[in-house]
Amino acid sequence: VLCDMNHIIVYMNPAAKKRYEKRGGAELIGKSLLNCHNEKSNQIIKKVIAWFDESKDNNIFFLYHNEEENKDVYMVALRDENQKLIGYYEKHEYRNVETTMKGTGSLAQ
Repeated sequence: VLCDMNHIIVYMNPAAKKRYEKRGGAELIGKSLLNCHNEKSNQIIKKVIAWFDESKDNNIFFLYHNEEENKDVYMVALRDENQKLIGYYEKHEYRNVETTMKGTGSLAQ
């Protein structure tokens, strides 16, 4: 789901349309992402956007690990060719949480 700087959904890939089908699927395009979240989530979204806007080097922000779906969730900045912030999207990365044991190159003690 790609959003512009006004939090308007401008694109949804096929997986996103299917994932959010019960909430309207493709019909969400052109609508505000903020209408799909509670106030706490909206505050987080706005804080991350402000962080993205602070520096062209601020481009990805870890939000949380979803235990139920075994995935990490990030917000990612979208920038134009001049590095101006033009939008953002949420990235879902399915993976197992690191469980490397001591003595195998892990910093975990």
